Amino acid sequence: MSRKGRMPIPVPKGVEVVIKEDHVSVKGPKGALNRTVVEGVKVALADGIVTVTVTGQTRTHKALHGLYRALVANMVQGVAEGFTRTLELVGVGYRATVQGRIIDLTLGFSHPTRVPIPQGIDVTIEKGTAVMVSGIDKQQVGQFAAQVRSLRPPEPYQGKGVRYRGERVRKKAGKTAKK
Repeated sequence: MSRKGRMPIPVPKGVEVVIKEDHVSVKGPKGALNRTVVEGVKVALADGIVTVTVTGQTRTHKALHGLYRALVANMVQGVAEGFTRTLELVGVGYRATVQGRIIDLTLGFSHPTRVPIPQGIDVTIEKGTAVMVSGIDKQQVGQFAAQVRSLRPPEPYQGKGVRYRGERVRKKAGKTAKK
């Protein structure tokens, strides 16, 4: 059994969890999320605490125990508080603006880069160089932040590019430093 999988998930006030056979629905002040649970993993709700147990004894079921516990916990946290990833644009002239459901990035290319914002994701800009991606689905928030970062990842010589807030970029010495 998974150590993480055995941990109970407390349900905060204002969050409603509905479990029907192999389907889990979580509704809260920020929105609602749904997920289908595979066969062999059972999710139960009792006294405001959600527990995930394994009914199958195969290696795959044991591996899915902690996964589904984490997925349900992220659903509960997402509808209650939400998730946020912050990206920083580092470089001369690098900036971002939001126009409707499109984020317009100037990343040192000869043209501006436009990225459509998916449904369920909110993007705000602070000081023109900090992009805050927020939403209730942790996977969707992380995926969109990674997509924006991949447009111009930080390069190791000058450190310019798009990086996560708090990310450390290891700089390399240039050719002249070897002499």
